[in-house]
Amino acid sequence: MASLMEYKCPNCGGKIEFNVASGNLKCPFCGTEYKLEDLKAYEEVISEQTEDSINWDTNGQTTFDDDNLKVYVCTSCGGEIIADDTVAATSCPFCNSPIIIKDNLVNDLKPDIVVPFKFDKKSAKEAFYKHLENKMLLPKVFKDENHIDEIKGVYVPFWLYEADADAKFRYRATRIRTWSDSNYDYTDTSYYALIREGNIGYEKVPVDGSSKIDDELMQSIEPFDITQAIDFDSAVLSGFMANRYDQDADSLANIANDRIKQTTINAFNSTVMGYNSVICEHSSIRLNNGKVIYALLPVWILSTSWKDENYIFAMNGQTGKFVGNLPCDNGVYFKHLLLRFVSIFVILLVLSLVVYKVWG
Repeated sequence: MASLMEYKCPNCGGKIEFNVASGNLKCPFCGTEYKLEDLKAYEEVISEQTEDSINWDTNGQTTFDDDNLKVYVCTSCGGEIIADDTVAATSCPFCNSPIIIKDNLVNDLKPDIVVPFKFDKKSAKEAFYKHLENKMLLPKVFKDENHIDEIKGVYVPFWLYEADADAKFRYRATRIRTWSDSNYDYTDTSYYALIREGNIGYEKVPVDGSSKIDDELMQSIEPFDITQAIDFDSAVLSGFMANRYDQDADSLANIANDRIKQTTINAFNSTVMGYNSVICEHSSIRLNNGKVIYALLPVWILSTSWKDENYIFAMNGQTGKFVGNLPCDNGVYFKHLLLRFVSIFVILLVLSLVVYKVWG
């Protein structure tokens, strides 16, 4: 057992001494008193703390055995897509440049599951024009002359991460009570060491496996309903293409780790309530039964050009959610800014006249 001099105050870190008057242990620096059994329990918690352990099992996946599937490579952006051998020529869904056939798939991992398209090409086009509605800062010429250069239904490769997260958090918290009498103002601060432990199960946390597709664009059209997925069969590519992954599950695990870790932190932090201040002193998140699923998820990619710039839009092929950035008319923007400034100036002028009339 540790001697008294080896105990440190959980509040300020000072060495604790035995207080004869109270029979408890007391910190001579901050004045906090502790019972011996409480400090012993606290020391046990500290000694048991562990670091994060987040690892994934990416083994056990099969490779393609279908000779009818070809790889098409964009000579402009380097994007690679997969389609059956009935496709003679096509263009890149990401930059609209012509693409060429490279070769058959060799040793590429075969997707485990695929979520079929529920929205067709017509729906994607309608969603695009609806996306343009009520955009005050959108250049009028863009609206009037706009044409969609390309609409492609693409199965985007995603890695879906699943695991059980065992987590343990230690917090330092305070409750502050204040009161006054005729002579003094008083403040009483109570300090608490809080422990939170638990398990959270994560299912199919998505991370797209293509560096050619903007990650924020893909995250913006989430979520996909993975419960509607079916086992992969190359027949689902009929009429569509599949983007070939160029980032494997191991190289993207850090993104899944960050999403899982932040979600776990938020969940445990939400359980600590009723305190004036809370500081997390230590956290440990350990993943068990971690596995990765390779999935193809449906996305409509739309591209349009204006003033020599290419604009890419995406629509969730399952839910219909549509996203994409639009150009801004700087002239209209500054007009709105000026109008707002003038409006504020007029309001302030009217208020100053009213005050002058009342008090002047």
